[in-house]
Amino acid sequence: MNLQEIGDRLAINELLARYCHALDRKDWPAFRAVFTENARIDFTAFGGPEGNPAELEAFLAPILDGLVASQHMVSTIIIDLDGNEAQARSAAIVPMTSASAEGAEQTLLNGLWYEDRLVRTPAGWRIAERRQVRGWVAMAG
Repeated sequence: MNLQEIGDRLAINELLARYCHALDRKDWPAFRAVFTENARIDFTAFGGPEGNPAELEAFLAPILDGLVASQHMVSTIIIDLDGNEAQARSAAIVPMTSASAEGAEQTLLNGLWYEDRLVRTPAGWRIAERRQVRGWVAMAG
């Protein structure tokens, strides 16, 4: 690996982490910043929409606002670089905790993969296409 490839891989890993933190913080400007303006996002694997970042934000915001907490985590990231484009696949586990009116908490665990097409932009690497691939769902607590 040369220095450019090492730098690209680090930047893409950082971008994928920023996506997770943006969702868990409900930081919608940071969420939009990880995508290209015309990005296509497919969240149909878990019953969500397919659309652009603004459409996904409109879908996700009320869900996340209704939770006590969420924690998006990605790992086992593989990246195939090709100049100014890249393909990435990452495993994700997403615990989402809700509370009943009485305060009892319950956590839904989602296991999935993200399949991404990324492009190098003047602002750095951005996600141009993202697709969720369903893995598993489990309840805890």
